Amino acid sequence: MPATPQRRPWWLGLAVIIIGAIWLQQGYALPDAAGYGGVGPGAFVMLVGAVLILLGLALMAQIARGDSFDPQEAESAEAGAAPSRKAFAFAAAGAGIPLLTMQSLGFPLTAMLAFVLVTHAFGSRRLVLDSVIGLVLGGICWAGFSWLGVTLGGALPLAGW
Repeated sequence: MPATPQRRPWWLGLAVIIIGAIWLQQGYALPDAAGYGGVGPGAFVMLVGAVLILLGLALMAQIARGDSFDPQEAESAEAGAAPSRKAFAFAAAGAGIPLLTMQSLGFPLTAMLAFVLVTHAFGSRRLVLDSVIGLVLGGICWAGFSWLGVTLGGALPLAGW
């Protein structure tokens, strides 16, 4: 009995190449005014676009070779398990919380809240430890940005700092 030909997702490689081309084109469209070190604002965008194009070409080569894209077993994940909507909601909330709280709570507390939400999405249930780690990391980042002269506002606006 002849083997059935494996379906190859050519569209996936093409999609990555197209997205890379869009990034590359948009990077070229940014103004040429050089910033620090003579690098303009579009340099990073163009770099990402070029890398996406290279990755799309590599993906197309894998597809042409016939590599399979079956789910692989991870450390504690089940390859066939359905995605968790609850975990996605917590991660999305962690990514969106800075939009709502940065002005009122400040950078360290906002970073703490985002860290706690994202770690909860990944399965951590140690609220106090995650809060302390998030607050310390947020405080270090705020202090570093302040030392560099980047204004992020007060550390804790509610306390008058």
